[in-house]
Amino acid sequence: MRIATWNVNSVGARLPRLTAWLQRVEPDVLCLQELKCGAEAFPRAEVAELGYDVACHGDGRWNGVAVLSRVGLAEVTRGLVDEPAYENATQPRAVGATCDGVRVWSVYVPNGREPGHPHYTYKLRWLQALHGTVAAEGGADRPFAVLGDFNVAPTDEDVWDISVFTDATHVTGPEREALTALTDAGLREVVPRPLKYDRPYTYWDYRQLAFPKNKGMRIDLVYTDGTLAETVTDAYVDREERKGKGASDHAPVVVEFGR
Repeated sequence: MRIATWNVNSVGARLPRLTAWLQRVEPDVLCLQELKCGAEAFPRAEVAELGYDVACHGDGRWNGVAVLSRVGLAEVTRGLVDEPAYENATQPRAVGATCDGVRVWSVYVPNGREPGHPHYTYKLRWLQALHGTVAAEGGADRPFAVLGDFNVAPTDEDVWDISVFTDATHVTGPEREALTALTDAGLREVVPRPLKYDRPYTYWDYRQLAFPKNKGMRIDLVYTDGTLAETVTDAYVDREERKGKGASDHAPVVVEFGR
């Protein structure tokens, strides 16, 4: 079974690349983030032609998540247990579905903006809600996985230069402790193998030639329960998809499971 995650940074702008990538890589399940479209505007027909069903959660703004599956799609859940609101609105940042017996969540964790900002507090509360959802669902007798853009770099080595991130989000203690809480709840992180460089970064800013200079971050993460983690045969970042005109600023992460 092949499961992938990708922050596409607008499914509308990235649709030709998305359909080409689905045909090239042929994931069984793909988690998407930052759709920037409402659920009714998601290009279902285009991905249906390739054999994929869609569970989508979006409101047409800068958020939005989806699960695409060619191995079945059931028990769709939109939103987390006790998910917090920001500025009186609950944002579409999480969608779960069961695909061929595997419970899969696609998540788009809030950015946080800067420590001390209300959005940073919202980010930590949102990660607490994710932990609550994992605790509620992860103990069921079925494989379980959470994939997506976490907007947190797990270690200092997961950013190109930690000194650049002084007093910045993505690397603070409370954010990283929230990731540790997921592993305490029984999940394991699946770390992609290095390809061109030692660190498998997943995000590079569009500005200042960040991608050619490999000034990246590893913030698109994959967590699975222990049983599923034992079946991982490969995991990698598809850096090729970050190249060229019209690319997202994130690259897909692909994990192979031998069940």
